[in-house]
Amino acid sequence: MAGFRALAEQVRDQERTPSQRRQALRKCLERFAPYGHRATWHHLCTRAGFPPDQRNPDPELLVAALEELEEARSVWLAYEAEVAERRRREKQDGIRQPTALDGWHRLVWGGRSLLPCEDPTAPPDTRLAVVLRRLITAMENSAKPDYRRMAGSPS
Repeated sequence: MAGFRALAEQVRDQERTPSQRRQALRKCLERFAPYGHRATWHHLCTRAGFPPDQRNPDPELLVAALEELEEARSVWLAYEAEVAERRRREKQDGIRQPTALDGWHRLVWGGRSLLPCEDPTAPPDTRLAVVLRRLITAMENSAKPDYRRMAGSPS
């Protein structure tokens, strides 16, 4: 089974047919789909300028959709790296219990269905990376951990 980067290479591969490149982009959504598979697909197609059911879209439009998805994925991967680093520091400081931030992160690990859409044909029209940055900021601000309390220090 190919990973996200290998599938992205297939989307860019000019020797592949447009339908093969389209299929590779859809498979990328099996690895990273912030709105869920259908809603993320609809979002990318709409923003790139081709209908979601078009079987042979312009390869340049497929690459444009891929670039938006890759930008959002890089935001998500940076966030996951920050979470991993924060947990390492917390564990070194003796904080073994996950925080409120970790509860949310555990539910959305891998970047699938971060913001599920009730109507897959109507996802937000803002760039995925912008939406993810806003979501991460909102979740971090709503779940600020109290490290002194968790470490057992007196308040």
